[in-house]
Amino acid sequence: MKLDFLAMAGVALLGVLACVGCGPARVAAPGADAEAAGRIRATLVSASAATGAVEAATATGTGWGGLKGRFTYAGAPPQSKALVVDKDTEVCSKGGMKLLDRGLLVDPSSKGLANVVVFARKTSRVKAAVSDTPLVFDQKNCEFIAPVFAARVGQPVDVHNSDPIGHNTNIAGSSFNQLIPAGQGTVYKPDAETGMPTMLTCNIHPWMKAWIVVRPNPYAAVSAADGSFEIKNVPAGEVELQLWHEKAGYIGEVTVAGKSEKIAKGRRKVKVEAAGTNLGEMVLAPSIFQK
Repeated sequence: MKLDFLAMAGVALLGVLACVGCGPARVAAPGADAEAAGRIRATLVSASAATGAVEAATATGTGWGGLKGRFTYAGAPPQSKALVVDKDTEVCSKGGMKLLDRGLLVDPSSKGLANVVVFARKTSRVKAAVSDTPLVFDQKNCEFIAPVFAARVGQPVDVHNSDPIGHNTNIAGSSFNQLIPAGQGTVYKPDAETGMPTMLTCNIHPWMKAWIVVRPNPYAAVSAADGSFEIKNVPAGEVELQLWHEKAGYIGEVTVAGKSEKIAKGRRKVKVEAAGTNLGEMVLAPSIFQK
């Protein structure tokens, strides 16, 4: 009898506890609450799984992430000097046009630094196969349109001439030294990487100069007029970049978020996240270009 009494008391107590908070003010049905909780739980699980997948891909080196950033110049933008143009002036100086030295180009409004070369020194994996579609490297108005040009080993390059006069394109360190007739092009297919950018010149017009960097993978970029660059599908994980500029050679110092960072031979290690990595603004001091 004592046990029966205790059992009955326990049932009564549970009933009281179950009714705490009950009353007319309660409008949500228990079924609706369970349904809402299920939706919230599913959302949280999905978000957690996505975050976990990104972290796991980065940690194990199985993912791919975009890499971007921007280079800026710390001082006042320098003035570009006029080049001496003394041949084929009817084309090269038509209408009094002046050709300028493009060795150090800084955007006046944003101080973005153009033509900084950024490439991954080594990567364990490569996502994209070599394309058969030719890259176009053109020359017009007696100058190479791209002062700095990035290519990949094995991908054809259409060395083109859009001028009405002939040019000669000579790529240092290679056997490519070709006359390019007016309005035509010649295919150059690099068969080896360059450790650093190498010079292109025109033997007919000696003021014409540009640089080409050839890499064994697609993980190379040249900063645009505003200093920005982007490299797609980089293997997630730690990657060692190399930074180069015509007037500085391998860049030895950058300032990020107000903190100066010395980098030997232009090498800077960064972590590429599977969700993408933005290196932000990298400021370069004028002194590094005075070599």
